[in-house]
Amino acid sequence: MADPRVLHVITDPRARGAQRLALDLHRELARRGQSSELAALHPHPDADPGAAVPVLGPSRHHPATLRALRALAGRADVVVAHGSSTLQACALGLFASRTPFVYVNIGDPRHWTADPLRRLRVGAFLHRAAAVAAISPHAVDVLRTRFRLPARRLHTLPNARPVDRFRPAAGPAEKAAARTELGLPAGGPLIAWVGALSPEKRPDLALAAHALLPADTHLALAGGGPLRATLAAGPRTHLLGPLADPAPLYRAADLLLLTSDSEGVPGVLIEAALAGLPAVATDVGWVSDVVRPGEGGLLVPPGDPAALADALRTLLAADRTPYAAAARARALAHFDLDAVTTRWQHLLREVAHRRLTRY
Repeated sequence: MADPRVLHVITDPRARGAQRLALDLHRELARRGQSSELAALHPHPDADPGAAVPVLGPSRHHPATLRALRALAGRADVVVAHGSSTLQACALGLFASRTPFVYVNIGDPRHWTADPLRRLRVGAFLHRAAAVAAISPHAVDVLRTRFRLPARRLHTLPNARPVDRFRPAAGPAEKAAARTELGLPAGGPLIAWVGALSPEKRPDLALAAHALLPADTHLALAGGGPLRATLAAGPRTHLLGPLADPAPLYRAADLLLLTSDSEGVPGVLIEAALAGLPAVATDVGWVSDVVRPGEGGLLVPPGDPAALADALRTLLAADRTPYAAAARARALAHFDLDAVTTRWQHLLREVAHRRLTRY
């Protein structure tokens, strides 16, 4: 059979988390000649005005949004729902529709379904999906036991990034040029922090850990979000705002810092690893799928700025070449978008075939 027509649904047009994976997968499928569309449930004030992503309605579960979703899905053979907000929209909007949907679980279900009533509601929606794709085998185990999903409908499809977009700096000159491009100091160690400035990402921990480091160490935070007003720039702390392309920051930096209280398999760790950037990260969710302790970086318990500072000091003082090589080798082996897209195509064909045989 021909490759199925695919509609990717994201929460909003911001370039973060589930949206980044959806956009990359959509582009790669289209590059391979497969029919692929991308749509967002609702707008967001922090989205890039130049993002050419159609918006379906005023809010994620508004009746007009669900009607538009159903109409657009009628042109597709399979819908892929990226991230938790899209699960309910697709479960409701595509109820009794001939178009099946695949749900992509990005985060840690133990974190976002801690409340029993929410767990019950999410479980009902998950059972409406034709298949559930999780970005870690550990997440598959959680989904199977927590929501009693049949093993045949669960699939491990890793988070992924385009290899050619996140390459290491060619040498000191390119590293210096990247710092100049971003308006960052030419001298001294530079730690990069990339993510949403939101409570679960804990940018406050990054600032607290940074305050314990030597005076010549700089910290650059890239991202936007509700905590932006609570953070203050200083001589050694640089607030870059959202970056359309974080690759120059990875080339400019010496280490990546991730301080989250909850994660799935963070795309920023994959991007940094592809760029040959070792990481210090909190050991939450399935961060260890990307950062193997002592290989591509160091992991510490969440919520501990002193432990973060100790790990940062250790790596800043070490020869980081073996860490960088190990991080990049693991990312190339497991999180290359090209290989992951091929696996996605197999799943999409399988779901579309089941749809045809059902009708």
